Amino acid sequence: MENMHCLRCNRELAAGQKSVALYMFAQTVGIRPRQKSTAHRISFCPQCSISLAMGPQPEGALNMAAWDMIRSLVASDPALTEAAWESLSGFLGLLPATGTDGAPRTTPAGGYFEF
Repeated sequence: MENMHCLRCNRELAAGQKSVALYMFAQTVGIRPRQKSTAHRISFCPQCSISLAMGPQPEGALNMAAWDMIRSLVASDPALTEAAWESLSGFLGLLPATGTDGAPRTTPAGGYFEF
């Protein structure tokens, strides 16, 4: 199975990695012979799933339908939120608490911060 990428942030998602997948396909209804498109898998990493679910309602009927499904998943079980925190804690452990060089930051006399 090939690696997928998060649709929102483009982070690579290895096979079996925690994520949310939406499967989309289209088919005709009431028309014979019935036609059906191939199914497409759309993946979101845990962080983007939580962010989308907690964010404002998107515009467009298709976006709203996907947003409702993601919100239902996020609300149904805390496992997705826990997976997002696990990933973030790995990133936070790599950063020094006081800045990029590990030295404490001080505010210059002029009252502004240098970045």
